[in-house]
Parts: sequence; structure tokens; C-alpha cells
Amino acid sequence: MSIIRKTFASALLAGVLAGMLASCDLTTVDCTAVNLKTEYLVNPMGIDTPAPRFTWQLDDSREGAEQAVYRFVLGTCRDEVAAGSGNIWNTARVRSDEMRVEYDGPKLEPFTRYYWSVDVWDKNGKRSAETAVAWFETGMMDESNWKGYWITDTRDVDRKPAGKFRREFNPSAPVAEARIYIAAAGYYELYLNGERCGDHMLDPAKTRYDRRTMYVAHDVTDLLREGTNSLGVILGNGWYNHQSTAVWFFHEVPWRARPSFCADLRITYEDGTVETISSGSEWRTSPGPVIFNSIYTAEHYDARLEQHGWNRPGFDDSGWFNVTVVPAPSQRIVSQAMHPVRKTVEIPAQSMVQHDHQTWVYDLGRNISGIVSLRAAGPEGTEIRLKHGERLDAGGRVDQSNIDQHYRPVDDSDPFQTDIFILSGNEEDVFMPRFNYKGFQYVEVTADRPIELTVESLTGYFMHSDVPPAGRIHSSNDVINQIWEAGNSSYLANLFGYPTDCPQREKLGWTGDGHIAVETGLFNFDGITVYEKWIADHRDEQQPNGVLPAIIPTSGWGYHWANGVDWTSSLAIVPWNIYLFYGDSRLLEKTYNNIVSYVDYIDYRYPEGVTDWGLGDWVPVRSRADVSLTSTVYYYVVATILADAAGLFGKVEDELKYRGLAGKIKNAFNEKFLDRETGLYGSGYQTELSMPLHWGLVPDDMRGRVAANLAQTVEDNDFYIDVGLLGSKALLNALSDNGYADVAWKVASKETYPSWGWWIVNGATTFLENWSIDADRDISMNHIMFGEISAWFYKAPGGINPDPLNPGFRNVILKPRFVEGLDHFEAEYEGPRGLIRSSWERGGNKVLYRVTIPPNSTADLYLEDTFTVQEGNPVSVYQAAGDEGDGMQQVSSIRLAAGNYVFLIEE
Repeated sequence: MSIIRKTFASALLAGVLAGMLASCDLTTVDCTAVNLKTEYLVNPMGIDTPAPRFTWQLDDSREGAEQAVYRFVLGTCRDEVAAGSGNIWNTARVRSDEMRVEYDGPKLEPFTRYYWSVDVWDKNGKRSAETAVAWFETGMMDESNWKGYWITDTRDVDRKPAGKFRREFNPSAPVAEARIYIAAAGYYELYLNGERCGDHMLDPAKTRYDRRTMYVAHDVTDLLREGTNSLGVILGNGWYNHQSTAVWFFHEVPWRARPSFCADLRITYEDGTVETISSGSEWRTSPGPVIFNSIYTAEHYDARLEQHGWNRPGFDDSGWFNVTVVPAPSQRIVSQAMHPVRKTVEIPAQSMVQHDHQTWVYDLGRNISGIVSLRAAGPEGTEIRLKHGERLDAGGRVDQSNIDQHYRPVDDSDPFQTDIFILSGNEEDVFMPRFNYKGFQYVEVTADRPIELTVESLTGYFMHSDVPPAGRIHSSNDVINQIWEAGNSSYLANLFGYPTDCPQREKLGWTGDGHIAVETGLFNFDGITVYEKWIADHRDEQQPNGVLPAIIPTSGWGYHWANGVDWTSSLAIVPWNIYLFYGDSRLLEKTYNNIVSYVDYIDYRYPEGVTDWGLGDWVPVRSRADVSLTSTVYYYVVATILADAAGLFGKVEDELKYRGLAGKIKNAFNEKFLDRETGLYGSGYQTELSMPLHWGLVPDDMRGRVAANLAQTVEDNDFYIDVGLLGSKALLNALSDNGYADVAWKVASKETYPSWGWWIVNGATTFLENWSIDADRDISMNHIMFGEISAWFYKAPGGINPDPLNPGFRNVILKPRFVEGLDHFEAEYEGPRGLIRSSWERGGNKVLYRVTIPPNSTADLYLEDTFTVQEGNPVSVYQAAGDEGDGMQQVSSIRLAAGNYVFLIEE
């Protein structure tokens, strides 16, 4: 291999290059701190942490842009902060390229808006031209600051109608600002003077309610008015009072009670005085038109029971009842500082088929998690049922047989995923669930008497945790593009304040599904706030001996089955990936002792280093890997993460202990499962070969042979997958990281059974639970568990990888795989430091490769073919013998500073 001087590209490649350069913005701008966030949120309200984290990015288009110095300022006056003189805390000038600061000033006061800004200086000592100012508001900061009582309407957990609550009040002076803080056991909708507060759905998020309850803060200044005002609340059961019955026993949880809430409306008047209007005995309650609600099944609504104006001033509530004061559900009431669930996409029905005068089937055209709204008119008392499902039967009616098998109804009053809408007899009624979501594409609407409906009568809404997009891929293969889109749809459809397995049959936080998809989630979305909340759920659920349940949060189910190390290693894998992607070790540090307890338990149970504690390679195509092999791999993974974390936190003795444990596990694993003569693990199945390769258990002198065996095994299977959940995480990565990226591509791009493409060409818009589209069981049509391929798109064809030695993409590891059979590929990832772009286009035996490295970052680019630098100035180029595991005989390591680069590669 050689590095050649710049030459003219072929006409095709020259044209591509010219077009790219013409579109570039070559304007030089001063460095400026942008995208300021507090606790990874933009201007959040209700922050409770005593030491918030502040992050920013650098806007600087110059090549080699760096931040050399920063100065952080925080205060309570915006103008002073903008001028650089905050009255609370500042760091002075800090010589660092760090773009995250943890608060280390005086104790933060509750109910206070703080402003902050950051000045930056570039490597030439030039200060930023302008200073952006961000803000955050603290919330309660401590449970003792709550003034309100927890109230409900009754203690009867079997009562079906959702309770409504109201209270009127009169502000005593001109209002400067108003905030309401509301915590709920169950779900709530909050109103002030008839206007809904906020656009969140299903607040607050599900937790282990008897150990941690969440509250939400709302700015309601603009909703207050002079004179009489009215607060209104509707409570839904959520997971707190589960009235439906399924196999996970949520109807028998120890915390179960009637939904309740506690609220403080804190009004600050123009004269500086403060008045708090709180929940308590002054409130009144009444049942409402939501006559039944279940997060698991559906919602029933009787429009005849609407009391119009109930949440507005002047409503006559003399027929309402006194509220009941109840104990708080837990002693930890904490702020919900994460991206909330919202309705993010409105989806008009794509088609409607009328079967008779009383039956219509609507098709949204895609599988979603969410709800629908229906507009209908008809005689008073007309009952309409909306049955949601993912597929149709031979007669064109909704078929739920693939998703209802875990439901255990006690009667026919609560049909699965079937809303019930009773008309008032007025000109038109509108129904949309408040406290439920479903997984579906089709809605079968039936009425008990003839009515008129059109295709416009029904509208769908995609609901999920509204995490910002972070990544994008696009290629010359349209099926691959659709696979990526379907993976994103499944990921979002399974994110509701915690990652779930499916949005219809279970809605549960299966730990294995969650950690398998964590890289897919983090490459595609800015999901740290949801993951930090979910790992806090792990800490709440962990038993004193270190054991975790298979689903988190749980009802108590899952401590007895499926909670082995292959699933519950989420406790370590998720915090470690947050550290790699964000460069933020707080979650890992907060969970460190929990991981110690977890690993020590496994070591106690399996002192020889090999464990069979696990569920195994769930839903394989054909071959079922040895459970001891797959579980021991994950035991090694968590022990290694623990050793690395101990080193990171300076825990020398722990690092030695757990590094030794990891070594013991690795040795015992290879002693038991590796045949050094054949280079095979176990029975030589794809999962059994790929997992040791991907997770680093193969001895260095055997990696090449094991990788060759894996590639041959895949080729012998005509490049089809033969893996389950655990193998799907490892297979593509093991191949592409060990010199067989073309083999991985052949697997990933298959369009016949079994493959991801098989789902797509058969009409899937989300990922399935089973490789077979007509399996007898495990056939949810919206599962994220086989979603690793989406992360692989970024890591292999895109080549974008975090650097464990410089996490948070401070340094990017670029190893693009220019796979045969693909003409064009591009990947973009908005990391903590900015946009990373890696794209390539093939023309004959040449590849034009384009790279963007964000300001204040560097990259190590690895190429094994002869290349020419067409644009940009690499910092250095180093030739070395390739790593046998990469399958590279010789490799160029190219250090890149921030900027745009173009390489012409001759294959």
C-alpha cells in the first residue's frame, strides 16, 4: 500500500467532488457557545438535582477549531449574566476543551430561575464574539417544601370512572409569575381556567410507585386572570391502579390504591410576595365521562356525562363531593427531568373500508404506538367500539390473535385494545383517550346502530417519549433505508419514560430488549434523560442481594424467571454506553455500588466463572445456542465494565479485584467452550461464534481463525442469519470488526426469509418480534429487540464509533467499511460536540469518502487502501501493520482535526 500524491479523479468522481465543494459554506465565523442545555434539556423547569450539569457545543466553521478556555457564569439576573457578572457562581477562566460543567457553587434555592452563560476562547486566544444565555428553574429541591396534601376521590380501587377535581381561588394582587408543581400516583391531566396545562401525555412516568414518585412543573403565568380562577384535574389509573388483569400481576402490586395527586400552585405577585394554592380539603370531586381507563387495554368514554365548564370559574359544583386525604405513595417525590411523552405525529387514516352500515376498518398505513381520535354523530346512547390491531384476518377485519395472548380478562367488560365511545346525541362528539396508548395499524370501528362515518372521521397520533433526533443514515439501497426507518419507528414506539418490548401485548421494560437496543437508541436519538430515569428504576428494584427482575419497573414479577445476567446486565451496559456516547460518568458513578452488588452475587453463585443463569438466545431462527455460553459472555461483559468503572473512579483495589474476576471468567469460558484445534466455540452456531468475538473473549491468537469460521458458517447458510436476540447484537459487528464486512453486508441486505429485509418487502413498517412473519407465537409486529442493525449502520458502513479513551466523541474512531454491493452510504450523528458526518460514494474501483469532524473534536480514521487527500489537511498519517482482528494486512491511521475532509480511495 502507498499514499499517493493528489491526482485527478475520474470524470464521475470529479463531478461528485465539484458538486460537494460548491455546496460547502466556506465562510469563517468566530467561535461561539451554542446549544446550551441544563441536565441535557433546553431551559428546563423543575430541576431538583443539587449539582446540575451544563453542556454546550462550539459553533466554529474553521478547520481545526478548538476551545482552549471557557468561563462559566451563573446568576439570578439575566442581564448581569449576559454581561459576564453572575451573582451566584462562576468558574473564572478554565483552560480546558471540556464542554460540560457540573455545578459547584452555593446551594441552589428552590423555586428559582437561574441564568447561565459560557464564554469560550479558541486556540488562538480569541474570545467568542457573543454570549448566549440559557436558564433553568429549580423545583422543590426537597420533599419538605411541598405544601399540599395528597388527595383522591375514594379509597375504592375497583371504582371505574376517572375522578375529576376542581378548586376556585382569587389571586390577591397583580401576578408576576405562577408555577404549578403536580405529583401523581397514576396519570393526570391538569387545567387552569379551562385550558390544559402543557402538551405532555401520560404524566408522570411509570416508576416503582412505593419507592419513587415523580412530579412535573408547569409555567401557568399566562393562564391566570384577574378575579376568580379555577384549577381542574382528571386522574387516570396508569400503572398505579391496574384494573385489567394480565399475567404480570400488576393488579396485585403492593402499592395499589386509587389514583391521587398533590399540587402546589405557587403565585409570585408583582410586589414580591408569594401565595401557594395547594391540594387539600378545599377541593371538590366528581366522577366524569371517562367511565373506565386502563393503560394496558383501553379507555371508555360516555359523552352523555360531560359537565361542560367543570374546569372553568363559576361552575356550580354543589353536587360534587368532598375529597379524601390519603398518604403519599412514597417518601421520594422527585422531579421528572426528562423528555416527556407527547403526540408527535398526526396521521390521517390512509384508507377506510365499510363492511356494513355499522362496521368500518381504518388503515393508518403504518404501525404505531399511540391513540386515535374519532368524530361521530348519532342517537344518544349509541355505543361505538374501536378495536385496535396490527393485522387483518382473511375477511378484512382486525385480528388481535398475535397480541392478546397474555391478557386474562375476568369478564367481557374490558375488551383488549378496544376503546368504547358512547354518543351524547348532540351534533357531533369527539373522543380521544387520555390515559392509554396502544400498538396498532388498523382500527375496526363498530356501532350498535347505523351512523355515518368517512375516512376523515378518524385520525391517528403517534405517541412516545419525545427524544430529539440525533442521527440519520441514507444509502443507495432503498430497502436498507426502510429498515433504518422501521427500526426508528420501533424504537420510539417502545419508549414511554422507559424502554419497552412492545406497545400492545405487554408495554413492559424488558431489560434484555433495553440493553440490546441501547446503541441503536443513542445513535439515533438524544435519549440520555430517559435512560438515566430507567437506571434509577433499576436501583429502586434491586434486591439487597444484588438480584434484579427481568422487567423494570416491575409489579414484583420477574425475580424468578428471565432475570439472568444476559438480560439484567442492563444495569451495567446502559450506564457504560451513556459514558461512551456522552462522556458523562455520573450515571455510571451513581450505579457503581449497584453493579458491585450485582457482580458479587453472580460470583457467589458461580465461583468457577461459568454461569447458566439466563434466558438464552431468545427467538432464534433455528439453532439454539448453549445458554451457559451466552450467559457467561454477559457475565464477562459486566465484570469488565465494573473493572473499567473502578479504574475510572480511582478505586484501585476494586479495579484489581474485578479485572482479576474478568480474567477468571474469560479463562474459564475458553477452557469450557473453545476448541483450539478447530477454532470453534460450542456447536459452532452463529451466535456461539459471534458473541465471543464481539464481546472480546476470544484469545488474541485465535481471533482470526474464529472469525474465519464465523464467516464460513454464515456463507454455508447462504448468508442468512441463524441467531436470536443475543446473537443479533453480535453477528454483524463480529463480522465487520474482524475483516468480513462484505459478509456482514450480505447478511444485512438480504430480502428473503430470514432477514430484516424480509419484513420490509412484506409490508412491515416496524421491526417484528419473530423472524418468521407467520409464526405461531412471539409475533408482535412492533418489537425493538432485533434493532441492533440500526446501530451497525453507523458503526460499519458509516464507520462512526466512540473512543473509550476519549468518550463523548471528543475523539471519533472512524472505520468506514466500503462494502461491495452498495454504491452510496451516508451517516450523520449529532454527538455531544456537534455533527459528525461520514459518507462515501463508489465509482468503479474508486471511492470518494467525505468526513466532517465537529469543532473541538478530533478523529482517528483507519483506511487500508491507497488513498489521496482531496480536501482538508490531516494532522498526521501513520502506516502500521493491521490488527489481525480487523482483517487488515496494513492500515493507515490518519489523525483529523475539526473540519471537512475528502479522500479518494483506490480499492
